[in-house]
Amino acid sequence: MTSPRALVLSLRPRFADAILDGRKTAELRRQRVGAPKGTRIILYSSAPIMAVVGTARIAEVHALPPATAWRRFGSRLALTRTEFDQYLDGCATACVIDVEHVQRLDAPLPLGQLHNATRFRPPQSYRYLTPGDPQPLQELLR
Repeated sequence: MTSPRALVLSLRPRFADAILDGRKTAELRRQRVGAPKGTRIILYSSAPIMAVVGTARIAEVHALPPATAWRRFGSRLALTRTEFDQYLDGCATACVIDVEHVQRLDAPLPLGQLHNATRFRPPQSYRYLTPGDPQPLQELLR
């Protein structure tokens, strides 16, 4: 049975690679992620990769003013201060997700394969895994 709190997290390929390589240990989001510590994460690498490439767990979620988020986590985000500021432009709160237990899949799960199985659509940012999602995604959580 799938954990109801498992997340599918969309990432640009450079950020997915940085997480999988251990160079990025915190993920930045404009909207608060309400998932608790220990929540499983399925890492989806967006175009041009368009595949599920790994898994991780949430170590902690922090909702902070952007300046505080940069001071505490900037060195772990794998982006420049300019990119950080542009991404959060207009946001009063930055959501930083500490990731742990990162695992790269032996073979990526291409979007075409997932889409054909159940009409799977990757999220723009993130969403929770549902029982109707493709079986290969469900199996990642076992």
